[in-house]
Formats: sequence, C-alpha cells, structure tokens
Amino acid sequence: MIETLTGIPVSRQKVIFGEMDEYAKQVEKTLRVTIVTREEEIRIVGEEGPCAKARRVLETLLELAARGSEVNLQKVNYTLSLAKDNDEQSMLSVDSDLICHTITGKPIKPKTLGQKNYVDNIRDNMIVFGIGPAGTGKTYLAMAMAVTAFKNDEVNRIILTRPAIEAGEKLGFLPGDLQQKVDPYLRPLYDALYQIMGAESFTKNMEKGLIEVAPLAYMRGRTLDNAFIILDEAQNTTPAQMKMFLTRIGFGSKVVVTGDRTQKDLPSDQISGLDVAMKVLSNIEDIAFSTLTGADVVRHPLVQRIVTAYEAYEEKTAAKHENFVHRQKEK
Repeated sequence: MIETLTGIPVSRQKVIFGEMDEYAKQVEKTLRVTIVTREEEIRIVGEEGPCAKARRVLETLLELAARGSEVNLQKVNYTLSLAKDNDEQSMLSVDSDLICHTITGKPIKPKTLGQKNYVDNIRDNMIVFGIGPAGTGKTYLAMAMAVTAFKNDEVNRIILTRPAIEAGEKLGFLPGDLQQKVDPYLRPLYDALYQIMGAESFTKNMEKGLIEVAPLAYMRGRTLDNAFIILDEAQNTTPAQMKMFLTRIGFGSKVVVTGDRTQKDLPSDQISGLDVAMKVLSNIEDIAFSTLTGADVVRHPLVQRIVTAYEAYEEKTAAKHENFVHRQKEK
C-alpha cells in the first residue's frame, strides 16, 4: 500500500520531519511504515491501515506548520498517540487555543486534550481542581490563565499559595526568618510568574500588592474578592486547611486548586484535604474537576514513561492490597 502527499515544498518537509529526520523516523517506528521523499512528493509505504494513519499524522503536522506553530517531538508523539483512536485532528483544536505569550513572546497553549479540557474548565467555572502527576502543566497553565485574567482586568489581583509542608524536613531546621524559610516552597510559583510576566513587571505588581505569593496559613481570616487564586500542591493540605481556603473566596474571584495525589508529604496517618474535597464537592455546580494523566505529561518523554510506570505499579499494588483485605474479611 502506498499513500502519497504531493506539492509539499522541501522547506515544509524539513519542518515536519525534524532535524536529521527525527520526527519522520518516529512516525515510521511507531506506525511501522516507510516514508520516502522525492522533491515535493512524500510517499508512505506499508500496510493499508498504518499508511492511512501516517498520512493523517503528516497532514496534521503540515497544518500546524502552515499555521506557524512550532512542530516538536512532543507534538509529533502526541499526534501519533491520537492516531491510535483516529483522532489526529484534535491536535489542531488543542493547538488553536492561545492563552497568552511569555515575556519573550513564546505562545502558551494547552498541548494535550486533557490540558485543553482543564483550561476550558477554568474559563467556565468559579472553582477548578486540576489533579494529575508531575509535568502535566497544572500549575503553569493556571498561572497563564491568572496572568491573562489580570491583564484583561477580569480580576484585580493574583494570589498564589502553597501549604508549607515538605518532604523529609521541617521548616524549623532551615536558616533565616519565616519568609526565608517558606521561600523555597514558593519558588516554583515565582519562577513561573517570572517567565510569563517578566521579573520587572512581577516585582512592580508585587510591591503594589497586586500579586501575592504566600504560605497557605496566611489565608486564614481573610475574604478574597476580585482575585484569581491558585492553591498549589493541594495534596499536602489537611481537610481543615482545604475547608478554610475554599471558604475564603469572595465575589468576583476565580480559584484553581492543583495537586498530585501520588506525591503526598503529609504524615502517613493524615488524610489529604484534596482527597476529601474530591468526595465532598464532586456534585456542586460551578466546581469542576480536571484529571490529567501520564498522557498529558509534556516534559521530556522519559518523564512520561516514569509517570506511566509508577501509575502501573501503584495500580498493581492497590489491587494486591484490595485482594489481601478481601481474603482477611473472608477468614
């Protein structure tokens, strides 16, 4: 079986094939086809089904390139994963959703269907829980949405907060005053804002009190009106802290709560406030839950494989524990 794409300029072929034909080789390896080029013609050789999928994948990448969008290995791999369900065109709708630009002009967009759903939920709901493993863009996309809302005068300020709970160490053992102690746990939030807003704009708005980055404990006793509020690392909140945080919300505010249920740093006998919130708030209007998975990881491909491996291990471990409990009950 041979599929043919014609009238494709060599310059456009280089964009979708990548340096040293890296992307073309990935398509060939994944779909078990052979791609041959001759001037402005691309030929795909192999079995009928894989050839048709490869053609649709290349057509999608060509459309992305025609739009001026960057074609990279992450987009190639994700388009290939969509091809398994004959859903390559979804990549185009994902890529068309521009949130904002970084200080250097780089566009910030969702990169997977899971991320697109997450961003849409933030637009459409007052409170959104973004739940998923590391590398799925939970915090970064929430930051981009917050900065966009702030620049569009939809909110008057941005408030970013995290519980100051850490893996294996205690705050009291760190040098410095309280602010210096908690700064390391808020640093990822600073870093994201620097990239999106620029250090100068961030510092200026911080000094005016329009951007606030603080530990979760600082939220107690406040009412937060007309603000875009992000609670990061929510898996490390207690149920009482989560309730306290969610009841701080005032009129005109929007809230995003992000967390990874597999990376809790709470004591082993402590229930996570995020787990409780998922049960208690699941049926309340204007509250949405977006669950991201290993398929939404947009860091190095190795990170995606690590996440997938841990997910499989944890599912297997949970199944073994469930079987053990069941056998004990039968006894």
